[in-house]
Amino acid sequence: MKKVIWLSASFLVIALFIIGYIKASDMFKGADEGESLNNAAATKTEADLEHTRLEIQGNISEEELGQYHKDGLNPFGDSTHMSELTSYHYNEYIHGMSHQKVKASEKWGFYEIHPTRINWLLEGLETVDVDNEEIYQDILERWRAKDFSRVDKDHNQIWKIQNGTIGEASGILSPEEEQAYINSKR
Repeated sequence: MKKVIWLSASFLVIALFIIGYIKASDMFKGADEGESLNNAAATKTEADLEHTRLEIQGNISEEELGQYHKDGLNPFGDSTHMSELTSYHYNEYIHGMSHQKVKASEKWGFYEIHPTRINWLLEGLETVDVDNEEIYQDILERWRAKDFSRVDKDHNQIWKIQNGTIGEASGILSPEEEQAYINSKR
């Protein structure tokens, strides 16, 4: 009888161990899948933003800004709301706007510098916590004051945050060069 009890107890302990192992594996697997889903969602958002950045070219009119607002989009034409802004968004938007004013061997994407966009980004800094907040604040405050005297340095600061390897700004465009660049993006 002792042998049967011993075997039953041993079997029960082994069964409980196996069940516990399976449940723990499922729990960790679920966490990994959840993490993967979050990473996939973030990657999709970043890919969508990059696609939008490459599509939006040239000037932005007051009518277009008004239409963005009616459509529930931000001033950059994206569905990202102010409360959802991340460092990635700030890097993309500021970098894209700086292209209007800088000399660089390569430029990918362009957002026209516009007071509505600058003010929206500054307001966003009061809403969200992001890395490099002081850098974004400094750049946007100067730009709001129409001080673009160091826009090439601003571009390169963001470019370095993004681990840029091609397209470092090498100076500031003249007003004529800037207008030609804007016209080429219409």
